[in-house]
Amino acid sequence: MQTEDHYAHRSGWLRAAVLGANDGILSTASLIIGVAAASTTREPIILAGVAGIVAGALSMAAGEYVSVSSQSDIEKADLEREKNELETMPNEELHELKRIYIARGLTEATALEVAKQLTAHNALEAHARDELGMHEITQAKPLQAAFSSGAAFTVGGGLPVLVAFVAPVAYMEYIQYASALLFLIVLGAVAAKTGGSSMLAAILRITLWGTLAMVATALIGYLFNTTLI
Repeated sequence: MQTEDHYAHRSGWLRAAVLGANDGILSTASLIIGVAAASTTREPIILAGVAGIVAGALSMAAGEYVSVSSQSDIEKADLEREKNELETMPNEELHELKRIYIARGLTEATALEVAKQLTAHNALEAHARDELGMHEITQAKPLQAAFSSGAAFTVGGGLPVLVAFVAPVAYMEYIQYASALLFLIVLGAVAAKTGGSSMLAAILRITLWGTLAMVATALIGYLFNTTLI
């Protein structure tokens, strides 16, 4: 029998990895474009790109860790509270499950029987899943999110820096924009394919916001009209 393809189990690391790679490409390319617009030599452009990767990767990893850790703390607090309620008022908790299953379409008798069997099997798991909406596949994993985001940012940010090593300084802004746009399109397509979502929508979304960011930073470089030697 053929099994169905599901993608929810990828949501945690995929979100962090796509966000990290997208931000790495976009912020590093935008930074390079902004510096290139005010520079006549390659060295400050590459320095800005490398500094942007280091700062951005650490910032993304730290931000993801703190954010997902906060989510994890909330989940643990909710589970502890639910555990205490199961110990102090098990009958009320049983009927709470019953009401949840009735609201989902079961008859009262069937809902009560399901609640009893799931409570006997693993009461805390039943309440975590059906009352609190917690699932193992979507559970907060701070270290996984931090590593995925930081590593992806580094890989994504490294692409514009590699381009900065080989692109002519006189045309750096245009080549950076075109290459970053290509990288973003590929990233959007891969992310959509991995997550089972619309490829066209992902590409259009990532292209639009990427273009706005890079145009804005290029304008800043031109408006300051300062030459970096």
